[in-house]
Amino acid sequence: MRTNLQKYRLLSNFLPNSNKRRLVLITGARQTGKTTLAKKYYNSLNYFNFDSSEIRLQAKEISSFSWGKSVGRAILDEAQKEPEIFEKIKYAYDKGDIDFSVILGSSQILLLKKIRESLAGRIFIYELWPLMLSEIITNENEKFSNALIDEVINSQNINDLLKSKPEVILSDENNLRMEAMRHLLTWGGMPELLSLDDDERLKWLKSYIYTYLERDLSDLARIDDLEPFNKFEKLAALRSGNILVYSSLAKDAGISPSSARRYLEYLRLSYQTILLQPYSKNLTSSVVKSPKIYWADVGIMRALTGHWGDVGGSLFETFVVSELYKWIKTSSSETQIYYYRTRSGMEIDLLMQCKNGLIGIEIKNREKVTSSDCSNLLKLGSVLPSSEWLGGMVIYSGQKIFKLADKIWAVPAHRLL
Repeated sequence: MRTNLQKYRLLSNFLPNSNKRRLVLITGARQTGKTTLAKKYYNSLNYFNFDSSEIRLQAKEISSFSWGKSVGRAILDEAQKEPEIFEKIKYAYDKGDIDFSVILGSSQILLLKKIRESLAGRIFIYELWPLMLSEIITNENEKFSNALIDEVINSQNINDLLKSKPEVILSDENNLRMEAMRHLLTWGGMPELLSLDDDERLKWLKSYIYTYLERDLSDLARIDDLEPFNKFEKLAALRSGNILVYSSLAKDAGISPSSARRYLEYLRLSYQTILLQPYSKNLTSSVVKSPKIYWADVGIMRALTGHWGDVGGSLFETFVVSELYKWIKTSSSETQIYYYRTRSGMEIDLLMQCKNGLIGIEIKNREKVTSSDCSNLLKLGSVLPSSEWLGGMVIYSGQKIFKLADKIWAVPAHRLL
């Protein structure tokens, strides 16, 4: 994947125009492209990076009264590095000295703390995640086409939608989608990796983990010894796709359960992990109530675990779940995703609560699937009112969209995402 390295970002569809009266926060993990996106989309605004000690010192000298004149409409990168500016932005915005500014930052906990204290009710928050499959295949000056998942979650009838799609695509687009999926399954979606060769990608990912520990964690919390957290992080990555048992994770990491919960919250707040909650409605029998953990980026997960071999079931599941999660969060969809598992052992990988009803999803890391792969989806559909059950999909690594059973379809991952 080394064509045009500047990719179209779906989030740009939802960012407000700078002619509106608005304060905007764009946050997300380090190196997801926040600065690149903001500079491109808001190219008429001044840009200040508070990673620079000189910029921080200069900002200290600017009073609230002169913020509008000295700084004006601006992109303020790593704003949490100089907490005093939030009060100055508030004063200038409320007085009308500025009507638009963009705040960037990767340390969510510090940013949100300052926003709650100073800018609550004034700011609109947007999250930029690592590149998604549909973004990787679209260069910045090309027309962006929404992924099939967007049509699915807005559909009133899955059968009508999916039967209108060609079973197999024999085109350059299909090959490009397959190549993008292979890239994401191997290296993840950090934009910087597109310009590197494989050896450099491996070094970059390892350096990213080190940088995250040294910089983001020092922003998040005062931890004197990073070694326990480093061990915890690797163990958590090995559990991606599994139900979270804090006591087991804490025991293996050699820390207390309360520390395990705290460390996991650090990972979530810095956009490293996704906690997928169980669907709590009792549909068939007593349900499991613990969340599932997924890594937000497969490349970082691989670097943490040291697994660079073939794609296994948990890694493929992590890829699909993270892609769906990123799409839903980026597109500001009201869709909610859960997993479903009963204490008697019935499990469905994902349940999507869409505006028109429920969609069940099973994820199979295989090139061929059969009707036996949707047995639990059929069971679930049989106990739900027809008005609530939109249908199901078995997402797999093959090529063909085809019907498995009533309202249940096999859909290739690279075509859905």
